[in-house]
Amino acid sequence: MDRDTNWIPDGADLDTPSAARVYDALLGGAHNFEVDREFAAKAKQVFPGVDVACRANRSFLRRAVVHGLDAGVRQFLDIGSGIPTVGNVHEIAQEVDPGARVLYVDNEAVAVEHSKLILDSNEHASIIRADMCQPEQLLEQASDLLDFSEPIMLLMLALVHFIPDSAGPAELVAQYRQALPDGSYLAITHATGDARPDDMRKLEALYATSSNPAVARSRAWITGLFDGYELVAPGAVFVPEWRPDNETLDNPENYIFFGGLGRKRDS
Repeated sequence: MDRDTNWIPDGADLDTPSAARVYDALLGGAHNFEVDREFAAKAKQVFPGVDVACRANRSFLRRAVVHGLDAGVRQFLDIGSGIPTVGNVHEIAQEVDPGARVLYVDNEAVAVEHSKLILDSNEHASIIRADMCQPEQLLEQASDLLDFSEPIMLLMLALVHFIPDSAGPAELVAQYRQALPDGSYLAITHATGDARPDDMRKLEALYATSSNPAVARSRAWITGLFDGYELVAPGAVFVPEWRPDNETLDNPENYIFFGGLGRKRDS
């Protein structure tokens, strides 16, 4: 695996694992540090199959974006986009329509700086460094690229479980839901321990030692994040169950991530 370090921004923390880089490591990516790979190995020990779950989550992203494209959406806002790997939103969307606009948002320096390198010559895709917990500022920056009078697909994949209860994650998501124009889509996946509570407690304890502690929540709570939106069939499910590509997977509840795709009803 290529371990060229030219992409590492000045001042990057090489000693503390970050969620974005660990996720990249679990996907088999090359933009992570030794500390992240060690953390990913521990994650696979305490929650066997966590890497497979991450790949299933990545596949869900592709299927959700394709659904949006088929529905006529040409604007995508990916908050918590993480480290760029093959199959990013702009690659999927712009293969269908080169003019599709994609804005990535992350608060992790490595994710932002490397994305800038990848997107440097792409006039319809960009990234900003911003915090989901500051929706007004984030959405104001997003309006520089995206037209909020036209439908947008907002993606929050494997993101909200990093927002602590004290920050009001459900209320934050509600602000984003309300800001989207009619006909927009909201894609969310979130870790749940409903099916494997003991393993999830171990995984939460591990993430508490990283720079991004995580909180798994119930399927009912996650479904509530789509309040006011019409869930696209089959509704809120474990990610392998959402419009799978021909494959049949046993025990989808083992895949951690639960969520779906909702459409904002026309006023």
